[in-house]
Amino acid sequence: MIVDTMEYLQTLLKFIAGGSIIVGVTYLAQQVNPKYGGILAAAPIITTIAFLFTYNEAGRATTQQLVLGTFFFAIPSVIFLVSLYFLMNRLGFLESLGGAYGVWIMSVLVISRFIPVV
Repeated sequence: MIVDTMEYLQTLLKFIAGGSIIVGVTYLAQQVNPKYGGILAAAPIITTIAFLFTYNEAGRATTQQLVLGTFFFAIPSVIFLVSLYFLMNRLGFLESLGGAYGVWIMSVLVISRFIPVV
């Protein structure tokens, strides 16, 4: 019973942490300066929190594999951002998002073929 409650609280804490970052990014972009929202959005805060929880729950080896996967899959994220930026010059926002996600998924598929399996 106590273990289930602790797992529930950890899951709730993860959602609160992630949601707080999103609120912070949105607030900074709208009320302060989009540059600062971008800094927060690009900061490795979410990945650090994920690494901490993974290390706590699964140990060092799993966390190291997560770090390696995050490194490789940061490349498609950069490609997504560049695609979104340029597509927004030609298309509406939702269409640009769809196109950028299409480019991202293709990048993920290509990169996933080169990730070493440990």
